[in-house]
Amino acid sequence: MMKHRTHRDVILAGLDVGTSKTCVVVGELTEDGDIDVIGVGSHPSRGVTKGQITDIEETRRSIREAIKEAEMMAGCSIHEVFVNVSGSHIRSSNSSGVVPLPDRVVRDSDIRKVLEAARAVQFDQNVQLLHMLPQEYEIDEQDGIVKPLGMSGVRMEARVHLVTAASARLENITRCVQQSQLRPSSLILNAIASSEALLHEDERDLGVALVDIGAGTTDIAIIEHGSIVHTAVLPVGGDQITNDIATSLHTPSQEAETIKMRYGCASTALVRGDETFLVPGVAGRRPREQSRFFLAGVIEPRVEEIFSMIGQELRKSGYENGLASGLVLTGGCTKLEGVFNVAEEITGLPVRQGLPQNHIGGLTDVVRSPVYSTAIGLLLHGLRLQQDPHLGFLTAPPGLLGSFKTNLQHLYQRVAAFFT
Repeated sequence: MMKHRTHRDVILAGLDVGTSKTCVVVGELTEDGDIDVIGVGSHPSRGVTKGQITDIEETRRSIREAIKEAEMMAGCSIHEVFVNVSGSHIRSSNSSGVVPLPDRVVRDSDIRKVLEAARAVQFDQNVQLLHMLPQEYEIDEQDGIVKPLGMSGVRMEARVHLVTAASARLENITRCVQQSQLRPSSLILNAIASSEALLHEDERDLGVALVDIGAGTTDIAIIEHGSIVHTAVLPVGGDQITNDIATSLHTPSQEAETIKMRYGCASTALVRGDETFLVPGVAGRRPREQSRFFLAGVIEPRVEEIFSMIGQELRKSGYENGLASGLVLTGGCTKLEGVFNVAEEITGLPVRQGLPQNHIGGLTDVVRSPVYSTAIGLLLHGLRLQQDPHLGFLTAPPGLLGSFKTNLQHLYQRVAAFFT
């Protein structure tokens, strides 16, 4: 039975369509501007590979099952969702734009013009702008400005971070959501969403890399001086570890995943030689005893390879030396014992685990897990979009942009009405 809610209630939902699972987190806006989690739902993903949809029908089914579970817990119907985007098709770059200030003072229209100038970059025909994230503004020769509105000057420059995606991939995820009887309020990059839920303000200011290791992809966002300066998606994740275990132990992938999470360790140095476990038999065969040290020997090289790729991406970005706060790791793969030891050894940076904590109340014990980092972040970033129209530019596949803008405007009106 659905709970009674008034027209003033603002309900937000984050939909994380991942390679191994589809998660939904439902939140209710509080009077102090935070979000109380009131429902969660999860269902295995069957139609997603390395963050990209390979079976629309299976993906739609996973979405509907996760939504149904979240609705039952929250006691309300879900109609709109903030949706994640990932995959190796994601690209990023930094850009800038300059405009004169005819009134010698920064108006809202001047900010819109300078942001439009900054995003005036030529992209390939099949590529589409997903995010435009302002980093800082410079007025005359004063840089480091975050909020330029009302400041005096004759010339303003905006520096922004641009994230692009393959148009076809965006169309596929949007189609799955719409066929699930849901309206996508906006599409948000995984790493950008996770950073909203996990990072402290001092980490953002000092320089930090958010690394979200999922089943099929690893999403990276580098933040300096409070702004995102680099994003990337690597086509590696926990599934590679599971496949190695399945091959080495001659067991199905499903059993290999269970063994990984129950007995796995990313470092042989942390495992005693006398520790053993049972590998379930296949097709009526008896279970087999296996050394946990042997299992760690299978896992360790793959984990080292993943963090070597992460380190390479950090060096390629040019921001490696600015990461005073080190790495914040999240994603289901980080629940593997020893991962943080390997991360520090390979990257040479301080590492901590990222758990959802920023501006979240309600069912915090349920969602305080790396599994829900992206879904929680989707809620927080979506809410910030309504409060700051210059936060970033989100787009939709061709032919659907109008509906996205309508959804965002509708939500903005609901948020505004809530506080009046």
